[in-house]
This record gives sequence, C-alpha cells and structure tokens, in this order.
Amino acid sequence: MQKEGFAVTTNTEYFNVEYIHQFLYQSYWAENIPIETVQKSIDNSLCFGVFHLGRQIGFARMITDKATFAYLADVFIDEAYRGQGLSKWLMEEILNHPDLQGLRRMMPGTRDAHGLYAKFGFVPLTNVDRWMQIHQPDIYKQQ
Repeated sequence: MQKEGFAVTTNTEYFNVEYIHQFLYQSYWAENIPIETVQKSIDNSLCFGVFHLGRQIGFARMITDKATFAYLADVFIDEAYRGQGLSKWLMEEILNHPDLQGLRRMMPGTRDAHGLYAKFGFVPLTNVDRWMQIHQPDIYKQQ
C-alpha cells in the first residue's frame, strides 16, 4: 500500500525495531518497555509499519486470533509527520486487512486518540461491569 512516497506494510522484515522501541520506551502507555518485549510483541501480533521513502515513521499492531477478536495497540506516527492524514490512512489499512474481516470485536485503548478511532466506528465500551483486568502499569519500571 503506497501513496506519495509513503508506504504501509505488514512485512516485519522492513521494521526498524530500535526505532519502534525508542518511541514506545518514551510513550505514556509503554514507558521503559524493554526492547526484547517489543520484539516479542511484534513477533506475536499482526503489525503495520508506516514508511516514508524507506524510513519507518509509524507503527501499529493488532493482537488477534484473526477469527473473533482484535486489540489495537501501540499506534503512533512520528511527530514530524503528523497532520498529513497518515494516522487515518494507517487505520484504513488496518481495518481493511483481510485477516481482520468478520471479527466480532475490535478494541483500542487510548488516552488521547478517541476522535481518530470514533471516525472508524469505535465507540466507548458498554456494559463495562462485564470487563475485568489485571493491570500492571509500572511493570517495565520494575525490571
């Protein structure tokens, strides 16, 4: 998937794991994440890389069984490339991916991108009393 010098691919051979790690390491949702954990997450998810003239400038991954459920995680576009519609294009590519069709549920988690996800049909959780979690927000800081 290409347009105007930009490309989106799921071929992880092109991914710059060090770049992805650097971004996630400083993010609010994965602060201090070890690079080994980033690599393991890429190896075990359906990942999407965004590139400009061969340089990685964005990333997202779907944690999915490819049959019933997918969780959207680690979505980002490099700050230098924001405001060009790349996050919308990335979301379109993700939602149109053949392995993600016919799923019963897709869920993102976000502190600040509700507007983006709403444009693609995501809505706040209903029946939140049915959902439970084990949440360890500082797990990477403990290692």
